[in-house]
Amino acid sequence: MDNIDLLNRQLEELRLEHRDLDEVIQRLILQGNIDLLQIQRLKKRKLILKDQMTKLESRILPDIIA
Repeated sequence: MDNIDLLNRQLEELRLEHRDLDEVIQRLILQGNIDLLQIQRLKKRKLILKDQMTKLESRILPDIIA
């Protein structure tokens, strides 16, 4: 397995976790008994994941200056 395959696999795992967090947040909101601190923490985790995904994507597809 080469480096790009490993990065793609890591990226997919991060995307999956990001989607899972989205679902958890939506369920918590729909339950009506909202724990704002918990939701805030989950959203912060989502932002961290998004940053990690962006970094991986840039390593997989580096900017090409034309």
